[in-house]
Amino acid sequence: MQSRGSGPRPLSRISSIMLSMFATMASFYVAGRLWQDAQNRVYLIKELDRRTGQGQSAISVDETLKLVACRHQQKKLAALEMELAAARHEGFVGQYSSETNGTYSRKRLLVVIGIVTEFGRKKHRDAVRKSWLSTGAAMKKLESEKGVVARFVIGRSANHGDGLDREIDDENSQTKDFIVLDNHVEASEEGPKKTKLFLVYAADTWDAEFYAKVNDDVYVNIDALGTMLASHLDKPRVYIGCMKSGEVFSELSHKWFEPEWWKFGDGKSYFRHASGEMFVVSRAVAQFIAINKSILRTYAHDDVSVGSWMIGLDVKHVNEGKLCCSSWSSGAVCAAA
Repeated sequence: MQSRGSGPRPLSRISSIMLSMFATMASFYVAGRLWQDAQNRVYLIKELDRRTGQGQSAISVDETLKLVACRHQQKKLAALEMELAAARHEGFVGQYSSETNGTYSRKRLLVVIGIVTEFGRKKHRDAVRKSWLSTGAAMKKLESEKGVVARFVIGRSANHGDGLDREIDDENSQTKDFIVLDNHVEASEEGPKKTKLFLVYAADTWDAEFYAKVNDDVYVNIDALGTMLASHLDKPRVYIGCMKSGEVFSELSHKWFEPEWWKFGDGKSYFRHASGEMFVVSRAVAQFIAINKSILRTYAHDDVSVGSWMIGLDVKHVNEGKLCCSSWSSGAVCAAA
């Protein structure tokens, strides 16, 4: 008999064989999974290279998303160019052009005008309504016969829903001639963003040849505007206005202080841009602004901001004297009050 103090009993032969088999199977399983993952990675890299047309290694997710976004924008702009080329080929007939799609014909508006206004300026708005902005049935007639849409543009109060907001809502319920930008808070320093939001809203809402911004103390000759715009229908990407330049003011106390003054060089002079009293951009340009709204930088003034967006684009700058609203002349389109 074996004594009780002779030490622990060794593992049985069967247990050793089972452990060895288990270890071997586990090794094969891990190796197989690693090989499968490697094959998946190779396949995904080759597929990404094939779809992007690049023979390089895999690109990041961010780069892929940027590539997709760029291609999407290129397709949109290409479609716009084709439509504009077709309109030029057909010629300008009547007040504004038309498109035929299948069994129906749709007229494209000539211009959408945004009249930028503020709280407490009802007298200015009423003066505009009495002078050149039709209301009620006449407003609908202006849209249907001349292809001109005009709306006052305003944001919301910092205290959303207060008396200022209610006054605008009450006024709009009677006149129905407002674009109320619910996502914009009215403030004097936020004017450039307001202009950008108007262009985005207008381009997304109405299909027009042109989009115009005008201040609420400017009077517009609608017939003269239509005639002037008709002469620019052959330009697919155009920026029209009373072009100017001027000094960039770096003094904080100055009325026209520019916080980003250092970006304009040692000469401290603005690049050429259209006056903010009134300017016009073509359909393709407005669509570009709408697509890229989140990355378009604004400066202290809306005219400089819009001009900065045009600098890097293949856009025709038109210095149109008829849009110099401060100097009324024969045949002028606008006049500042």
